[in-house]
Amino acid sequence: MSAFFEAHKSTLEKALEVSKTRDYWSPYPEVASGKIYGETAKDDGAAAFKSVLGGPFKLEGHPGESTVGAEQSPYGIDLDIAYPKASPAGLLKASSDAATGWAKASIEERTGVCLEILDRLNKRSFEMANAVSQTTGQAFMMAFQAGGPHAQDRGLEAVTYAYAEMTRTPQTAVWTKPQGKHDPLVLEKRYRVVPRGTALVIGCATFPTWNSYPGLFASLATGNTVIVKPHPGAILPLAITVQIGRDVLKEAGFDPNVLLLAADEPGSEITKELVEAPQVHIIDFTGSNSFGRWVRDNAGPDTQVYTEEAGVNSIVVASTDNFRGMCSNIAFSLSLYSGQMCTAPQNIYVPDGGIETDEGHKSFDEVADGIGKAVDKLLSDPARAGGVCGAIAGDVTADRVQSSASLGAVLRPSAQIEGMESARTATPLILKVREGETEAHHEEQFGPISFVIAVSDAKEAIERAADLASTKGAITASVYATDDETLDAAADAFASAGVSLSCNLTGGIFVNQSAAFSDYHVTGANPAGNASLTDAAFVANRFRIAATRRHMAA
Repeated sequence: MSAFFEAHKSTLEKALEVSKTRDYWSPYPEVASGKIYGETAKDDGAAAFKSVLGGPFKLEGHPGESTVGAEQSPYGIDLDIAYPKASPAGLLKASSDAATGWAKASIEERTGVCLEILDRLNKRSFEMANAVSQTTGQAFMMAFQAGGPHAQDRGLEAVTYAYAEMTRTPQTAVWTKPQGKHDPLVLEKRYRVVPRGTALVIGCATFPTWNSYPGLFASLATGNTVIVKPHPGAILPLAITVQIGRDVLKEAGFDPNVLLLAADEPGSEITKELVEAPQVHIIDFTGSNSFGRWVRDNAGPDTQVYTEEAGVNSIVVASTDNFRGMCSNIAFSLSLYSGQMCTAPQNIYVPDGGIETDEGHKSFDEVADGIGKAVDKLLSDPARAGGVCGAIAGDVTADRVQSSASLGAVLRPSAQIEGMESARTATPLILKVREGETEAHHEEQFGPISFVIAVSDAKEAIERAADLASTKGAITASVYATDDETLDAAADAFASAGVSLSCNLTGGIFVNQSAAFSDYHVTGANPAGNASLTDAAFVANRFRIAATRRHMAA
């Protein structure tokens, strides 16, 4: 039995249990406290991050003919990190050479390695927080949670589902078929998990670990070698992940090239060559609809492709018994990480005649103003604004915020955050539009851009939002209503559109958030993605079962 598997067996057993109950649980604390991670953990993490700046990132024994790296921090600090640069052919050869030993490893050995990698990642969560924050623009606390423990939760969830699916079939069985008066036919059958082959994980610029860990760990656990292709603007978080993974693989007696890093630079990306390579049999992609479509169209005919792509997330406001709570909740959802989350709401549908609230009837303009003022209040303190909004990951997003002001009547203009002049920042831009007079809100406007949209009534609001989800994709939806009829209608409409729905959120839970072991992130049932994090379908097709039969004496 694998020593790593034995060391983490209790964690796996609890994860298997919670995956069925769907209750809250995490073995990786989300509180960035020295009492949990060690009194010096914060300083040690910062020092570890600073130690890699301006020099080569060490991946012992990793293929590489030269170095590459052009990351730019949205906060304005110099990174200047050089990563091993390997050709697609070199990466694929190294991955293929490492495949046999990893494929022959037992389920427990592979699962143990994955659990140990996650445990070590957790211990380096402060280092990872710095890496995620300075490459993506997430505020530090969000980077700690989303880039560290929450991403680790999602990785563990994938390992858990993979283990459950692989062990659903016993490794051995005795098959006995009665033959009446004659001796029975007896066969010994042995069942072996056979991986599909090399897996490619294509990371994104905004959530490099959270979005990559499910596919990475699902493929590793099921016996596939993995090439990690980070976004060229956010290499460091996944480089740290690969570094830790390679160390664990080597200690466990495996070729560390089971896990490889495919670093590149803007303008000389190697993604397409890897996608088209016949040696690649699994692809996990997070990114735009256009490139996601290209990946699906150009991957090999027997390549299994899992995607999370863009969508238009909506909120329907029909009525509320907590107007201030509703506005505050929406304001936080619009502001968190400057709207750069794939779960962030963009469209807010409000009846043109207004809504009923605990404060009496509110007109359309009063609802819109309530949301705008709630954003102003939330971001009134510059320090808090920086902690909520963080920075803008790329120039393209910052430019989009500026150009989008002409798409509707400006309810709340975007502005830079005071005291963060060296960073690329933008607070939420909120526009008012009327359905039927513009289609700007029918497309994803990525970043801190949202629309308050006037519609005839709640019924139309639900229909418009659900139809948009069906045709353009959506990952989240939210509804505010005080009557069960509207709530039920919304639940039916969004379920048909393949979107998870949140109802009447007014407290400390926000539509942006997705909890491992409980929430399914993306359904795979609309254009925002063809896979779900994490269900059995996400892991089960990463391997096949091959059987061996032998006669046995009766």
